[in-house]
Amino acid sequence: MTAPVSVAGTPDVPDAPGSPATSATPGTPSASNPTRIPDAPDTPGIPDAAKAPGAQAPSALRSGALMAAGSLVSRATGFVRASVVAAALGAAVVADGYAVGNSVPTIIYTLLLGGALNAVFVPELVKAAKEHEDGGVAYTDRLLTLCALALVVLTAAAVLAAPLVVDAYTDYTGAQRETTVAFARACLPQILFLGLFTLLGQVLNARGRFGAMMWTPVLNNVVVVAVFGLFLAVSDGGALSAGETALLGWGTTAGIALQALALVPPLRAAGFRWRPRFDWRGSGLAAPLRSVGWLVLLVLTNQGAYWVTTWIATSAGGSATGGGSGLAGYNNAYLLWAVPHGIVTVSLVTALLPRMSGAAADGDLAGVRRDVSYALRTSSAAVVPAACALLALAVPLMTVVFRYGATDDGDIRAMSWILMALAPGLVALSGQYVCTRAFYALRDTRTPFLLNLVIAGLNAGLSFSAYLLLPAHWAVAGMAGAYSLALWAGWGVTAYVLRRRLGGAGGTGAAGSADGAGGSVAGLARLLVAAVPAAGYGLLVTDLVGPAGAVPAGTAGALTILAVFAVLARPLRLTGVRDLLDRLTGRLRRPVPRA
Repeated sequence: MTAPVSVAGTPDVPDAPGSPATSATPGTPSASNPTRIPDAPDTPGIPDAAKAPGAQAPSALRSGALMAAGSLVSRATGFVRASVVAAALGAAVVADGYAVGNSVPTIIYTLLLGGALNAVFVPELVKAAKEHEDGGVAYTDRLLTLCALALVVLTAAAVLAAPLVVDAYTDYTGAQRETTVAFARACLPQILFLGLFTLLGQVLNARGRFGAMMWTPVLNNVVVVAVFGLFLAVSDGGALSAGETALLGWGTTAGIALQALALVPPLRAAGFRWRPRFDWRGSGLAAPLRSVGWLVLLVLTNQGAYWVTTWIATSAGGSATGGGSGLAGYNNAYLLWAVPHGIVTVSLVTALLPRMSGAAADGDLAGVRRDVSYALRTSSAAVVPAACALLALAVPLMTVVFRYGATDDGDIRAMSWILMALAPGLVALSGQYVCTRAFYALRDTRTPFLLNLVIAGLNAGLSFSAYLLLPAHWAVAGMAGAYSLALWAGWGVTAYVLRRRLGGAGGTGAAGSADGAGGSVAGLARLLVAAVPAAGYGLLVTDLVGPAGAVPAGTAGALTILAVFAVLARPLRLTGVRDLLDRLTGRLRRPVPRA
């Protein structure tokens, strides 16, 4: 199933049904000493990651850590945002109208442009910086101009067609329809600002500046919290007036606008100046446009699988005797499940993508393969323990986050089973994301589309089988397990095809690359061996401490999982886990400065 909109307010562009919405000079990175991305004094239009070596920029791991921190803060403020919105609108028809109006811009943007802009921009800009005499300045201006005009046209058409858009997604009539249309008209301009945020953020990423794009969503959440806080202060609790509807709708759009415009100062600091250019003919823009077509097909395929699984989940939820067994329960479980992927893998791969794109532009397939191997090793060291935690701590996690109001213990139990079924798929989701971004670095979007059909097809087929064969209250948990299986199968096929693609690198570089790939597979196998006792003991301790409450049970289970990985790190040679533990204990042992 396709991910719901991120609580941080920024859509995660999905790579597969159910998944969340993202280095020039090759080296041989390791977990303890990753290759640094070269930097040099700013030259307008030339990505930092594509310049000749000069002063050392932060390492990919450090850049990933900076983005992970921003993602963590934005998600935390996003949960505050969700709570304030719920407090203001409740869960009745007004809340549904706002949810539809605020979701439609993201759906339209993601379907038509979002995935394309995220996947195509960085490789194209890095390649242009290497090959063009002006360092890619004119090419960047042309590409930005073309995409910005497309966004303006798409946004205007969507605003004019707001009633038709609302009718396509709802069966509302009367006052409820009018309110939803009003929300949609106020929120649909978000398409423009979502696109500008992606465009400007990718320009920063291509220049090796990664932090701003992960931190500015916090501003969006702050604006929305303030808008809904103002509404709570002035509202009399009755039906929404036209002014209150406009306040909430346009206030939400203002948050997205500020999120996009906040990227302008970092761009200026990086020496970037955008000058619109319309001389597109013969400028080399045909290649990215072809890539965009395959990505649009990929997203449409995912939406087809999303429609199938949504229909099944809602049908199962309507047939189940208890709550938490339908689409809402799946989305709640998914929301927690996707957090480690967004914080760890997306942040790390975003930092590596310019370097991989530069290596691909140089024809250095061994360099691309080393970066893929490094990303897999580094992300799996955090994602595998996180998957164990999601499986073992499902009940306390769901209790702490969702056990409020009308949600009862039966709902928590049903959603916990869904989260446990999703947990093993987190590892495959992470690996699939790394491999797909490697194809994008190679400027190949056709192959990921074809490979994604494996995941989409298996997910839809297995989900339908779960619906037919399992009792209603288990059907959605079965669908979650089906998605995990589909992710593992898709990752296996994708990794095989990618390895064949990168296997043509010759010389000692190729040999080293092959060793790195084999090391990644062996390292993942050792991590999975450690994961079995870690998850098992974590689940046992969580159940034993459960009567003491969700927080003590979750804490005890998490410490047990960490202890098992720490004990097994040396005999199983879990290098990545040992590095993470060393960094953690090093920070804890650091002496506190005296006053």
